[in-house]
Amino acid sequence: MKTQILIAALFFGGLVTAQQKKDSLKVNAIDAVNIKKQVFKKQGDRLVYDVASSSIAKGTNTFNLLKQTPMISSIDGKTLKILGKNDAVIYINNKKTNMDSEALIEMLKSTPSEDIQKIEVITVPGSEFQVESKEGVINIVMKKSKNNGYNGTLKMQNEQAFYNNPNAGASFNFRQGKWSGNSNFRTGSWTDRQRYTLSNGDPTFRNESYGFNDDPNKNFGGGFNVDYEINKKHSLGFSYNMRYNKSFNSVLDITNWQNGVLNNRTVNNEDAQTRNHSFNLNYEMKTDSLGSRLTSNISYLWFNRDKVSFNESFPLTNDTINKYSALHQSVPQIINNYAANIDYLKKTAKGATWLMGISYNHTNTDNDTKQDKLIGTDFVIDPKQTNHFIYKENILGIYLNYERKLTEKISGKIGARYEMTRSTGEILKKTGFERNYNNLLPYLNLNYAINSDHNLSYTFSSRIRRPRFWELNPSRTYFTPTNYTQNNPFVLASKFYNQELNYMYKNAFYANLSFNMVEDASASDMLPLQGTLTAPERDKNGNIVYGPDGNMIMRTTRFLRYIRTNYGKNRELALTLGMNKSWFKDIWTTNYSVNLGYVTYKGGVWEDPTSQLGQYESESLDPYIIDVKNYNMSATINNIIRLSSKKDWFLGVNYFFASQTAMEGGMIGARQSFDLSLKKIAGDWTIVAEVSDLFNQSFYRVKGVQPNGKYNNITNFNYPRLMSIGVTYNFGNQKLKKTREMKSANDAVKSRT
Repeated sequence: MKTQILIAALFFGGLVTAQQKKDSLKVNAIDAVNIKKQVFKKQGDRLVYDVASSSIAKGTNTFNLLKQTPMISSIDGKTLKILGKNDAVIYINNKKTNMDSEALIEMLKSTPSEDIQKIEVITVPGSEFQVESKEGVINIVMKKSKNNGYNGTLKMQNEQAFYNNPNAGASFNFRQGKWSGNSNFRTGSWTDRQRYTLSNGDPTFRNESYGFNDDPNKNFGGGFNVDYEINKKHSLGFSYNMRYNKSFNSVLDITNWQNGVLNNRTVNNEDAQTRNHSFNLNYEMKTDSLGSRLTSNISYLWFNRDKVSFNESFPLTNDTINKYSALHQSVPQIINNYAANIDYLKKTAKGATWLMGISYNHTNTDNDTKQDKLIGTDFVIDPKQTNHFIYKENILGIYLNYERKLTEKISGKIGARYEMTRSTGEILKKTGFERNYNNLLPYLNLNYAINSDHNLSYTFSSRIRRPRFWELNPSRTYFTPTNYTQNNPFVLASKFYNQELNYMYKNAFYANLSFNMVEDASASDMLPLQGTLTAPERDKNGNIVYGPDGNMIMRTTRFLRYIRTNYGKNRELALTLGMNKSWFKDIWTTNYSVNLGYVTYKGGVWEDPTSQLGQYESESLDPYIIDVKNYNMSATINNIIRLSSKKDWFLGVNYFFASQTAMEGGMIGARQSFDLSLKKIAGDWTIVAEVSDLFNQSFYRVKGVQPNGKYNNITNFNYPRLMSIGVTYNFGNQKLKKTREMKSANDAVKSRT
């Protein structure tokens, strides 16, 4: 409670100070007015952070700059959140980025902040954006100039967590007459270290597991864009992006205890490779001098992930029930996506804007999972877990937006997106299904500029969330033979209704009130299902064992199965209070925000749609009941302090706190992170030293208890403290105009790989 009171005091103290100074800022004489460009302001459906007018946007990278942007935060250095909860989709110059999430973060960390003109935060995106659920959009607007020439960036960085992780990258841009282009390359290696503590059971039974996971990775990626200006009205562009990740010799080592007695040890060795190639051909035609234009795209995406693993369980007791067991598993996934779209933006002389478009996506996923288990001295195919799953999806989307200024103070935007989805899934020689549905997704935004100091806006949007392709693949990932995750091909799309009320004062203080409703909700993480499986006892050759009375000897084992599935509905009410302001002639720049939330989750899971029982087998599943009501809060406090008058030394002091938060799978423990950074700018060179999560407090803990007394607890300690030092060198003409960013027709599919 003391932490929450202190954070609230900091925020409201700044608000009161600003109000007291209001009269002192008035200037009566026109010839004495000093115009200062607004760094942070509300424009229509978005909040705009004018990076070029901010003193902190020098000598850093785009990812670090985003973390300092109002409403945006990152606690793990790998993901970006809007308002502390919503996932962020990255656009560049109003075009969605054309790469997977890990490659995107690498690209942002290698892009110098000097290239950025402004950052737009759209908490509830309009119908033209290809987003799902309650995702927000971060639109990065690059600087533009018509100068010919070239420039580039070289960067090297070394990170020290549990292991040492080096990486490097380079980018090159050119412009000459009608031709322009850019290319980038990134490479690195890192090893993730995680320590697990797992416990589950009920008042009569207790299972505990302890272990670790070492996951080494080697990665390289890159791409290029080429743009040709045919004439002043017509442009043609082509882009290619790729990424390769190799993770061999990943080891998961778990030791298991039952009722306080040492039981067995499970070791899982895994090799995995991921390849991603995407191509896009873009054509743009300007139709008038007002900014109207026609844009068309043809895209192709090929994604492939190969994973093979060997799982062994060693008995650590002398009883006859726990025997040595082993299994091999191969889980390949191939995704082919073909997409096309046409957009037309029409601007009128009266200031209105029409935006209309049509898109088509065809996706084919091929998941040929093979699994065998040790029977006697031989490995034989496990027919229940060996399957060939083919999923095909066709999505036709049509959208229309209309935006205009109604009066001097009131502006609005209204639109809708209509999506027709036709999909089929087939587990060859086993079962199949169809998913056909149509969705009309309306959108409304009203903005009222009360006066120069006060702005009020309301936004409504409806979206759906389709399951990710890897979530549909009916394969398992094992911790132990009876503790594993299970994907679910029968997950339904969820429907989201999002509302938001936003108020901004003096372009420095803001309040954001949101309300979200979800139908056919699926858990944000997997749900832990517990139960028992009864099956015939088998000898070392796999034959059923019979007792003296001639009846089969049955064996009952407990299992803990994490699955993805729909469970019911949820509601979320949230209030965000924030401040972005500079003090003492921009020596001290602050970005503070407090998020207060109330959530309810209602529903349950009474059967497992993924169960596959063999002959003579039976399963008893304990119902998983979800009835959660929870208050939560989080806070982000970012400070940048200029240490020298030459603006070449900067100190960063940041703090993040999140209270306990209830989710569908249980109560997530409180987390916090204290970060420090020191930056030195020396001409074209920038050196940055950082320490993230100095006190190792941002790891994952969850405790879940059911009404019947069954519980499931997880602690995943991923050694979050990270120390790094990076050196960046910028060369060439830094005022070079960037290549025209091109929208890819299969943007929506990339986020689901």
